[in-house]
Amino acid sequence: MRAGHQGYWGKIKIALAVIPAALLAACVTPQDGSTLNTTAPAATAPVAVKPPVLTPDQIALRALTTQQDRLYNVAAPLLTSNAPLCRGNARNLLGFTAKNKYSYPTEFVNAAQSLGFDDRLQVTGVLPGSGAAKSGIQRGDVLLAVADKPLQQGPDAERQAANLLGPLVTNGRAPIKLTVMRNKAQQNVIVPLTLACAFSIELGNADNVNTYADGRRVLITRGMMNFAKSDEELAYLIAKDMAHNSLGHAIRQRMVATTGSVIDNLMRAQPYPTAAAGTGGIRPYPQELDAAADNLALYMLVRAGYSIDGYATFWQRLASQYPVSVPNGYTALHPATAYRMTMIDKSTQSLKTKQAAGKPLTP
Repeated sequence: MRAGHQGYWGKIKIALAVIPAALLAACVTPQDGSTLNTTAPAATAPVAVKPPVLTPDQIALRALTTQQDRLYNVAAPLLTSNAPLCRGNARNLLGFTAKNKYSYPTEFVNAAQSLGFDDRLQVTGVLPGSGAAKSGIQRGDVLLAVADKPLQQGPDAERQAANLLGPLVTNGRAPIKLTVMRNKAQQNVIVPLTLACAFSIELGNADNVNTYADGRRVLITRGMMNFAKSDEELAYLIAKDMAHNSLGHAIRQRMVATTGSVIDNLMRAQPYPTAAAGTGGIRPYPQELDAAADNLALYMLVRAGYSIDGYATFWQRLASQYPVSVPNGYTALHPATAYRMTMIDKSTQSLKTKQAAGKPLTP
């Protein structure tokens, strides 16, 4: 169930506490002159607790979880702070994602169950700053009912929950009553709606260094996530493709279906290698569209609280390490690096002038 954008799976943390034993030894002389050794016997060494051995599927699931959580957290302020800039893509959202064991690819169902998922939907992520976060919805909460209507369990639970929540979120302005199970106790939570950019932020299961936007989704590949040295750099990538979506560039390029098919493939647990190897038939962005997306992305970043001081440097580094000649790299789809740098400088100066004058941060 998507209530903001797609989340992945929770992590299990294992904490081990070992208290060292203190040993005290002494040697005294008894009255008969003999030496009595009163050294205390050595304490039994604590038995080390071994963490459970994870299967390959569990390891893969947890690795994906870690990366998706990072995407989710970095994207959160961009989504909740930029509804006015997302134009026709702003929606009322609850601000959380929920899944059960059937939400995952077939090969991961058993791994998901071993990590705590069952037939019931449970919260897997809460969007910081959203109504869900403000109302106290927590990761791990099991969803029981919406507006006093019980939620379905099993393989079709996500779709049925979306059907139930959709009209309430789309047509209503009042907070929505959720019944959850937390720590074996049932409780009701009143969740206000949050107006936010309704783009889903997805993780691509590929090592090519690229990102994709199809008008409603943003996908960052695993390779690109590894390239981004900081969360701030990751925010640059997300904001740029949010801007492409907000400006309708996939539609103008007539690339909605083509880019969408690439994203669908890269979201698979095992993408088709031939489709993931290149750009999938996507045409490079004209320099004017790329510059317009950079301009809007800069405003989105500042409104979300991110620094833009390293924005131009990041794109220069990316173009240098993955030039146009790399067919499945970012620069192959965004080749106008020199033009972009000139326009980024102009946009940055204009934005900072508005900041200094206290003017609204809109392009």
